Amino acid sequence: MPVFALMPDELKSHYRQTKFTLKRSAEPMSRNWITNVVFALSLIFSPQIVAGQDQKTPNIVLIMADDLGWKDLHCYGNERLDTPSIDRLAKQGVQFSSAYSAASVCTPTRAALMTGEAPARLKITNHAGGHTGGFELPGIKLGTPHWNRYLPLAKVTLAEQLREAGYATGFVGKWHLSHRRKSDGAPLEEELRPEHQGFDSNAGGCRFGGPPSYFSPYKIPALADGEEGEYLPDRCADECCKFVKANQSKPFFLCWWNYSVHYPFQAPEELIEKYKKRKGPGIENPTYAAMIEGMDRSIGQLLDKLDELGLSENTLVIFTSDNGPFAANVKPLRAEKGYLYEGGIRVPMIVRWPGTIEKYWKSDCPVITMDIHATILDVCGVKPDPSNTPDGVSLKGLLSQQENPDRDAIYFHYPNYAFHKKNRMGSVIRSGDYKLIKFYGAQEDVHELYNLKDDIGETNDLADEKQSIRDGLIVKLDAWLEETGAQLPLRTE
Repeated sequence: MPVFALMPDELKSHYRQTKFTLKRSAEPMSRNWITNVVFALSLIFSPQIVAGQDQKTPNIVLIMADDLGWKDLHCYGNERLDTPSIDRLAKQGVQFSSAYSAASVCTPTRAALMTGEAPARLKITNHAGGHTGGFELPGIKLGTPHWNRYLPLAKVTLAEQLREAGYATGFVGKWHLSHRRKSDGAPLEEELRPEHQGFDSNAGGCRFGGPPSYFSPYKIPALADGEEGEYLPDRCADECCKFVKANQSKPFFLCWWNYSVHYPFQAPEELIEKYKKRKGPGIENPTYAAMIEGMDRSIGQLLDKLDELGLSENTLVIFTSDNGPFAANVKPLRAEKGYLYEGGIRVPMIVRWPGTIEKYWKSDCPVITMDIHATILDVCGVKPDPSNTPDGVSLKGLLSQQENPDRDAIYFHYPNYAFHKKNRMGSVIRSGDYKLIKFYGAQEDVHELYNLKDDIGETNDLADEKQSIRDGLIVKLDAWLEETGAQLPLRTE
């Protein structure tokens, strides 16, 4: 049983208060000192501590691709792509067809995954660097409200909660939650990286949204360059394998946020040549296709290591993406990364959990990034931190096909301009088969309504035809925006 779980409530409270004070310090000795003191006190109060890994406590492996589209896997319908490792993962678990990222760009989704809170509530609504200029309507300019460009140290992360519950915690790959500007008054960028947000180790996590190069020398802070020409996905897989091997005797949480398949488009030459021969519908960009297979190959290395170490049966593996793809074929979906149409927010999601998920099945239940946070806490027996407002629901019952999540809608809020500066600011509610998009306009907002069951490509706007459904969803969406304290675009003549 984890040490933290055995502490009296008073000691837990003192530990949390002291930890938050020390999170703001870069002095490691102080952090180690208080950890040792708390551990010693816990032994006094709770002498019955069981050594080794409790087999009822699952290991957690959370893999998130970057900019991977809903259709960018063989198992999701692109039969011209080879993704055998992820396909194998899907055939051993649940494959979701209506999974959504919390946002249409990366940083908000990552923050939502770490905290369980919606980007609107966090005020982290755009990618870290962000843009303030872009789409303009005739005679009016919509200004961008202030948004947080980094995850504050005061927020309690999933990694911190699991570490307190006795888990070893490791981070590998793209973080993109530590961007700061001098005017933000934030800690130094180095002090906002994963190792200061609950992770025992960090390989590659920094402010970068994409790697300078996918081949060594990478020039990525927090990741030493390998031999010249080493491929970044393979290197990240090596780091993941080292972590699970080193922590195989106790519960572990491995968070692997791939840099792939984010720009720049780079891949091993033999894979590029392979897909040049397949160029056509579904393989418009051979290098992008090669990057997908390269990522799949690296994920296979980790899955094989779990098998080799006998850990697969006691490991919950979750695979997803942070948003839709950039400059890729999204058909039959509409638009891409940075847009509130399905192509920007509908993503692949696969969950494997031996013992609970007995056989492969597909779920069309709408789920969202914050649900991953809630699910992991639930299966690990950890309650949400009281300082966070849960915006997701646990999928534990759904995974075992016992019950669907108890909610009637999921929501999105994007009062910003994306990197391409072509999108319109908006908010979204999906309830049942219907999806309502509120686009912020000049004198009044513009609403679009789609029936996703009949029109997944969002080609037939039903806002005028089904006014009662439209108006009911507007009321719900506006109430959610108010409840979360969502910041709205600034209207200036």
